[in-house]
Amino acid sequence: MVKYVFVTGGVLSGLGKGIVAASTGLLLKSMGYRVTAIKIDPYLNVDAGTMNPYMHGEVFVTEDGGETDLDIGHYERFLGIELSRKNNITSGQIYYSVISKERKGEYLGQCVQIIPHVTNEIKERIREVTKEQGADIAIVEIGGTVGDIEGLPFLEAARQMRFEEGASNTLYMHVALAPVLSSGEIKTKPIQHSIQELRRIGIQPDIVVARSTRPLDPEARYKIALFGNIPVEAVFSNPDVDLVYRVPLVLHSEGLSRYLASRLGLEYREPDLTQWVEIVEKYSNASHVARIAMVGKYTKIRDSYISIVEALRHAGIWSNTRIELQWFEASEIEAGKVSVEEILKADGAVILPGFGRRGSEGKIRVIKAFREAGKPLLGICFGMQLMVVEAARNMAGLENANSSELDPSTPHPVIDILPEQRNLNQFGGTLRLGSRKIVIEPGSLAWKIYGVREVFERHRHRYGLNQKYIDILEKTGLRITGWSEEGYAEIIELKDSNVFYYGTQAHPEFKSNPLKPSPVYKYFVESTSH
Repeated sequence: MVKYVFVTGGVLSGLGKGIVAASTGLLLKSMGYRVTAIKIDPYLNVDAGTMNPYMHGEVFVTEDGGETDLDIGHYERFLGIELSRKNNITSGQIYYSVISKERKGEYLGQCVQIIPHVTNEIKERIREVTKEQGADIAIVEIGGTVGDIEGLPFLEAARQMRFEEGASNTLYMHVALAPVLSSGEIKTKPIQHSIQELRRIGIQPDIVVARSTRPLDPEARYKIALFGNIPVEAVFSNPDVDLVYRVPLVLHSEGLSRYLASRLGLEYREPDLTQWVEIVEKYSNASHVARIAMVGKYTKIRDSYISIVEALRHAGIWSNTRIELQWFEASEIEAGKVSVEEILKADGAVILPGFGRRGSEGKIRVIKAFREAGKPLLGICFGMQLMVVEAARNMAGLENANSSELDPSTPHPVIDILPEQRNLNQFGGTLRLGSRKIVIEPGSLAWKIYGVREVFERHRHRYGLNQKYIDILEKTGLRITGWSEEGYAEIIELKDSNVFYYGTQAHPEFKSNPLKPSPVYKYFVESTSH
């Protein structure tokens, strides 16, 4: 029988529920079980693709082109597997499917309702993904906070699955906040109320994971068990840590691995966490430092760039380098509130992705300064496009060159909409998405980075380098060193330069994980550390 672990959140959002879910999956996988992970998002968007990062953090892109919640990225990084667009289930998908079936006549004669039609659709999706991916155990994280009205059908579906699958094949794990007062006292009342809310819905948690700034003391642990109606050994402390990859080790030391096996009727096998211990030790013992300037338009919410942050950390772990991130809001550079000279103090800069005009001129100023100073520069997606714009203006002398996205009337649209992106009648799910082949030019920086002729990286864009300007740009010192199968420019560098100046239309961060860092980010970090 397949086992299902449902992870819910209480008190407030942003507790790191996704990290707990991913860590739980890692512990079970390390025991030798086949694990998949599903993220449920109760919002009505069909996917995350049309949302501003300030609304919901980064849009993570799967190998098959799904635009998903950022927690899918955590699952891939911890479990070391490639997930599908199907691993992110939203209310939008569920209701769209139910209404489509009703219109086709599949419910003829019936009054279509939340129960059973919507809840049945939810359960079918969960079971279908688990079966397709051949998993012994599915970790199912229900997004949001218990008590949110939009999450109720998903919690009801989880309740029904215990009735249908049996108590030994389902487990409810509740992650909630235990705040620490200024006096130093840990308060458990928020967790108690959160568990009561779950009970009103019909779910009695089997495990409670208490998030706090410091470890639980015995008294707090006992209170949570007493009012949560669970054994003391089912309460696990998850305090703040400096590196998310410590969390599986913390939870294992708390006894979570053995308790999961016992509760789910699984044979207990001591998890092999050797590699995770190694990366934590490497992180702690790094002897070099790299100060990286992160230049973007959504820097006030760091989750907007979580995969890039993690890719840099992975690179640092395997390059004996501690990464120190310095965040710069591009619109403040544009407004003169932040000087380019201040940013140049960093060892290298990442020009971050992000659609739209706001902050673009600030990014271009930073690109020019780093190029002229010969300091390491990495441009990701839109960041690469602005590197092209800067080169067109300041190297090729093309006055007012720009992207047609930012200035439709520019005399030199060196970045333009891709041919297949013209005349679309909707925005959702229509970008150039997913894994795409890139052909690397021998003798280039890209060749040094990858060491092979062909690579596959994930993409998410609608605009690209205008092929009409390639000759002009290459004559003035830019070099195209990666090409798509369609003939699009994928990677740009500087000719005859030993400086790390690298722009990629792809998002190599989406395939980076702590045990296998992205070659692009690793080479970049190695070029900046000292």
